[in-house]
This record gives sequence, structure tokens and C-alpha cells, in this order.
Amino acid sequence: MKKKKTGMWLVPCACAAALFFVEPAIATAQTSLPEAPPANFAATATPLPDAQVTKSANSASVPQAGQHPSLTRAEAEQLAIKNNPRINVGKLIALAQHQVVRETRAAELPTLMGSITAVNAEEGSRISAGSLTASRLIPHAGAGANFTQLITDFGRTSNLVASSKLQEKAQNANARATTEDIVLATDQAFYNALEAQALLKVAEQNVTTRQATETQVGELTKNKLKSTLDLSFADVNLSQAKLLLLDAQNNADSTMAALDAVLGLDHQVTYELVVTNATLQPPPPDADQLIQLGLQQRPDLQALNYRAQSALKYSHAERDQMLPSISAAGTAGTVPVRSDQYYVTNWWGAIGVNMNIPIFNGFLYSAQAKEASIRAEAASEQGRDLRDQIVRDIRTSWLSANTAFQRVAVTSELLKEANLALDLAKTRYQMGLSSIVELSQAQYQQTDAAIGNTNAQYQYRLALATLNYQTGTTP
Repeated sequence: MKKKKTGMWLVPCACAAALFFVEPAIATAQTSLPEAPPANFAATATPLPDAQVTKSANSASVPQAGQHPSLTRAEAEQLAIKNNPRINVGKLIALAQHQVVRETRAAELPTLMGSITAVNAEEGSRISAGSLTASRLIPHAGAGANFTQLITDFGRTSNLVASSKLQEKAQNANARATTEDIVLATDQAFYNALEAQALLKVAEQNVTTRQATETQVGELTKNKLKSTLDLSFADVNLSQAKLLLLDAQNNADSTMAALDAVLGLDHQVTYELVVTNATLQPPPPDADQLIQLGLQQRPDLQALNYRAQSALKYSHAERDQMLPSISAAGTAGTVPVRSDQYYVTNWWGAIGVNMNIPIFNGFLYSAQAKEASIRAEAASEQGRDLRDQIVRDIRTSWLSANTAFQRVAVTSELLKEANLALDLAKTRYQMGLSSIVELSQAQYQQTDAAIGNTNAQYQYRLALATLNYQTGTTP
């Protein structure tokens, strides 16, 4: 199973913001400046997943294009489970596999066939050309029934039925794995869209601040209180902020389109993503317990285990082909329209037992049994390989979640310091103690810190969603 990549949507925006810091600026003092963005303007923290859905997606109609309905993460998961076609495909394949079980079990049940025959033939034409068997071409009309019943084939059919049942369980597990894949994809799309919307707010606030600065510097320049160089740098800063806004808007639209796709919608709907809990909880302290939980609950591992057991049962069935099979057969009927010359009574009936004993068929059965045995061993090794991957993936996801949680605290502190530095730079600039270079750098650093803090919060939530997926505990 391929690992999902998370948190890669907003790299262009972050890089664009980082480029602002390499631009130098020179200016003189300014009498007044717009207020700096608050420390928490970047984004409102998104909650960890709730255990319950606050509003059932099944009871709500599918939103139409142009609407802006609210959506929580839990509601998004339920909507994706309801609408995503991949989940329906998995369920339908599981239902089809159930019919395979019934098809295989049919060999254990009796077979009964009825026949009605009427013949008008010339006398003496009992034996037709091309066959040594009498064709019963005698004028008559009759009806009868034939039945066959397997008595025993020494385990072959029962092993085939058991193999089919295990395949059905494997397919059901695959359907659950597909559901968890969709839930993880929904979580990723939801957090990416929420992160993009938060960064869009950062970019909009950045443009507002730079626009106010440019307007004020322009007025001061007209009054000969500032040089045109100050105005030029203010214009450059505003243009860079607008470029960041364009990238952020495009990223917000594309992530919302990705969310619509995973929700199974064939039209564009811009959701108002809702936060239900703003508290960030640390990841579980013990990775070993998570590994044991994942080995027990991962549906893809369960599917491989079922397939390995199914392959083993099938290999036993192939081996049992070399054993005899015993079956009973019977026939009964009546001939109301008949020729007394050939029919003594108006009915017939017989019952018997037949045994088929394979003697030699060019080593076909032995080769098939060996092939099935080897495939069963290969299926077992595939399960062992997946177990090793699960252990690795859970441990890696746990380490990533811990690192992401630590980054949240660091970036939060960085944002606090950047806001303080911006306040100090604004004050110094208003008092004429510094140039616009110091103020511009403080503004850029505050914007970059806000973007970094927003990224850190949502990257941690994505890391938690991935960890839940790897342990098989996706809601």
C-alpha cells in the first residue's frame, strides 16, 4: 500500500513569503503606521477529530453549486463514505464474492432436472447415424426427472467452499481498507483546504497592512516629508503582498476542488469549514502499543491473512483431486403416450451409486496441487512483508507526529516574538529612530512567522490523521 503524502499543498505560498526577506529597503522616519496584525490573525486552530458526527451527512442533501454550507471534519468523512464511488466499488465486489461462495457450495447440494419429451418417428429408426447408442426414436410422449447428489469427494468441495468464504472475508476487509483510505484522503483534503483558507487570511491581512503603509507613505511623499525612495519600497512591498495573495487564493481554490472530489461531488462547492475543538492534544506516548494495535486492526493486513488462509484451503482442495469421488444418481418418470411394442409399463425408475477414481492424467493433478501450495506459501510471505511495513510506518508516523507537535510550540513562540518585534519596529519608526528597512523586515518576519505557525498546526493534525490511519483507528 502506498503511503499518502501530506502537507505538500502550501509549499509555494511559504516559499513566496520567504522570498520577501531578501529585498532590502531604505527610508526615513514616518509619523504614523497602520496597526500590526494581531498574534492570532493567521488562523484559528483546527480541532482534533471528534468521535461523533455533529450532524449526519446522510440526512442532509448533497449541496449544490454556488452554495457555501458549513462542514466539519466528521461531516466530511461521513459525506465521503456516502458518496465516494471507490467505497461503493469495494462493497459491490464484496457482494459479488458472496455469490462466488454460493456458486462453490452448489457442488455439495443435489442437482435435480426435469424433462418433457415428445417424439414422432418412423418405425425401425431406433439407431441413428454417427452413434452406437440407441436414440429411442420411437413415437412417444413422456416426462421424468433426474437427480445427482455428491456423497463425498474426501474434502475437495468442502475445502473449496472454505477457500471461497475466506476470500469473501478478505474482500470485506479490503472494502474496509478502502473506506479508511477515503477517510484519510478526506482528512488530508479537509486540513489542506482549512490551512489554505487560513493562509489566505494571512495574505489578505498582509495586503491590507501593506496597502495602508503605501497610502500613508504616498501622502507623506506628496507633502515632502518622505522621499520617493520610501514610496518605491512601499510599492514593492505592496506588489509582493499582492503576489502572495494571488498564490494563496489559487491554493485555496485548488484545495477546495480536491476536497469536493474526495467527497464524491461532480460540481464545485465552496464549504465554510467549521472548527469544533481548538485544543491540540499531544500524540500517544508509547509507539509499541500503537504497533500492536495496528497489527490487530489494520484491515489490509487482515485481508492478506484471509487470502493466505484461502490459498492454503485451495491447495488442500487441489491435492484432494487425486482422491476418489462418490456420488448417487437417480431417475424416474412416466410415458402416458407410448407404443406397447417397446414399452411394457407407463413408468420407469432407477437409482445407483457411482465412484470415479483418478488413475493417471499426465501428472496434471499433482502439478496443480504443487502450484497451489507454492502460491499459498507466497501469500503467507506477503502478509509477513506487510507486517514489517506496518511496524515501520507506525513508528515513522509516530516520530513525525511528535516532531510536528514540538514544531507547533516553537512556531507559536516565534510568532509571539515576531509580533513583539513588529510592535517595537513600528514604535521606533514612528519616533524617527529607525528607517523603513527595519520596519519592512519586521513586517516580513511577522508574516513568515504567521505562515509557519499556521503550517505547523495543520501539519500536526495531518500527522495525527496519518498515525490513526496507520494504526487502523481511523474513525
